[in-house]
Amino acid sequence: MIYGERKVKAPIRWAMVGGGKGSQIGYIHRSAALRDHSFQLVAGAFDLDPERGREFGAGLQVAPERCYADYQTLFAAEAKREDGIQAVSIATPNGTHFAISKAALEAGLHVVCEKPLCFTLAEAEELRALAERRQRMLCVTYGYAGHQMITQARAMIANGELGEIRMVHMQFAHGFHSEAVEQGNPSTRWRVDPRYAGPSYVLGDLATHPLYLSEVMLPQLKIEKLLCARQSFVRSRAPLEDNAYVLMQYSGGVMGHLWASAVNAGSMHGQKIRVIGSRASLEWWDEQPNQLRFEIQGEPARILERGMGYLYPEAREDDRIGGGHPEGLFESWSNLYYRFALAMEACDAGEHDRVKALHIPGIEAGVEGVRWVENCVRSADLGAVWVDYR
Repeated sequence: MIYGERKVKAPIRWAMVGGGKGSQIGYIHRSAALRDHSFQLVAGAFDLDPERGREFGAGLQVAPERCYADYQTLFAAEAKREDGIQAVSIATPNGTHFAISKAALEAGLHVVCEKPLCFTLAEAEELRALAERRQRMLCVTYGYAGHQMITQARAMIANGELGEIRMVHMQFAHGFHSEAVEQGNPSTRWRVDPRYAGPSYVLGDLATHPLYLSEVMLPQLKIEKLLCARQSFVRSRAPLEDNAYVLMQYSGGVMGHLWASAVNAGSMHGQKIRVIGSRASLEWWDEQPNQLRFEIQGEPARILERGMGYLYPEAREDDRIGGGHPEGLFESWSNLYYRFALAMEACDAGEHDRVKALHIPGIEAGVEGVRWVENCVRSADLGAVWVDYR
């Protein structure tokens, strides 16, 4: 059980780029990072408007002289301080991720970046090479992966409780953009603009979340080929899709299916993952994140609950309160952030085996997400055909 004890020897001096006033995702980054005394927010370039950024930083008790006008000034000025930042989180629109991540790594900083990491596989591989060369952590915020029942599912599958894996069904299909809401909402508008969002909308923004959950649960599976069909039901969003279907063939004959949509009218969130084996199936739904449905063929369905003694020890490791009390997305992000801090601390100490032992969405997860989206777009643009995964 976690009782709020510090996991790292000293809090990592940390800054944010973006995440200022009106940023919902900025708040969850700060709440998660600060919860376990793993990070200390000491600087930032919070807003495109420097004055508004300084005012926002003051409300977070960041010294005015450490609230910078832009990320370039932030990195340069902090590098000159003995107490300068060690890490930065990037909570800006997609189109800026590559440039800011590259600049941060070149400045010798650890990086936590919103997904997608960048727009192209070539850019992703450049960031991977740079992170390896500079010996820095580059982490990606697949925030649902910190839920305890995802770890429980991984352990059950590894222990053979489902039998031979046959199928993986994934979805992230909400209905909040079933109309052209972006016309009156700037925070949504950039997500459907290729200049800022990149080559996809729901494939990159939504689908990569359950895709990464499948990678956590089933690390042995490798995609061999896929087929993608994508649609723009709100026509003003074209060429970006607001609905997509993806079929995947994995090594060993395992099949996968993923549905991503922002136009599933009436759905609140609709993120689910179901893993089907020869003996049993598991299903997790992010609207009921404290439960894991376990169905053995020929037996009544079982609902496994977070925090209970019958779970695997690695799943109970991140309990923040006893079973029966609900935990949610902020706890999941907090679990990721304290692991990010442990990975950064281990990286600084040259303890690379310790880094590898931590299950976190690192640079490989970021690269794989970009690779997957790129292949989906390629398949769809060729007329929804099977393409070899590369």
